[in-house]
Amino acid sequence: MSDNAVRTRLESVASYLPSEETRLGYLFWLSRPRFWLYLGGPVIVGATFAANDVAELFSPIAVLLLAYFTVPANVFLYGVNDAFDADIDEENPKKDDQEVRYRDDIWVAVAVAMSGALGGMFIFLLPSAGTQVLALWFLLAVEYSAPPLRFKTTPLLDSISNGLYILPGVIAFTAVAGELPPLFAIVAGWLWTMGMHTFSAIPDIEPDREAGIRTTATVLGKRRTYYYCAACWLAAAAAFSQVHVLFGALLLLYPVLVFGIAFSGIDVDDAYWWYPAINTLIGMTMTMGGLWVLLFGYGG
Repeated sequence: MSDNAVRTRLESVASYLPSEETRLGYLFWLSRPRFWLYLGGPVIVGATFAANDVAELFSPIAVLLLAYFTVPANVFLYGVNDAFDADIDEENPKKDDQEVRYRDDIWVAVAVAMSGALGGMFIFLLPSAGTQVLALWFLLAVEYSAPPLRFKTTPLLDSISNGLYILPGVIAFTAVAGELPPLFAIVAGWLWTMGMHTFSAIPDIEPDREAGIRTTATVLGKRRTYYYCAACWLAAAAAFSQVHVLFGALLLLYPVLVFGIAFSGIDVDDAYWWYPAINTLIGMTMTMGGLWVLLFGYGG
């Protein structure tokens, strides 16, 4: 299929998506739909490996958590992010075609706040450990962008705080199983998010430097950031191998890719947008493995 044909099909699909000129359409784009599974996906993986049967997998709490972390949680997370980055994003080229700039509208602020409040209702549905993890998620989701902590402007803490993306999976596992997942799984997931966040910051190095923002990526520079990401992903693979050797093997794809990008001359601004599909594929593979064990009782 030619490039023109692909472009025409993409434009056709885009015509069915909501316009950012409307309030609902703006909230849709504010929530970063291509990244919805970054929060929703871990819920699926966590619930799959926590469930003892299909009924538990589709339990009301698992379904509600998936629904919340797929859309409302993204409205909250990125709404807070964009509100506190409004001035900086004026110079960020990603906001010109891939994302939207924050709209200082009372209805947008209310929608973001209500999305957060909706998630707070889970304190009445989760076991104690799950409630604590949920509280940690909200702390990191807000303080990553908001004062006084604003983790995103502190090198290394910006990377570490992005463990928030794995926490929905921890919450889902705890909700279904009644206990926390294995420690090595949490550590591996956290290291994976650290690498993913810092890799995603590479296209922002120049805009962030121009805005006077210090991040792990701006301090390390492009080349050393590649090595940092590879180190995080190698450590994640090693930790995941303690849960199951196949999980560790899957995670090795990430350092292979980052070295391929670093030494091939591929534009990282383009490569960055591959990762929603790559992450979905890895998460789907893990989930299929969990479903195999759930349905057929074979863990290898």
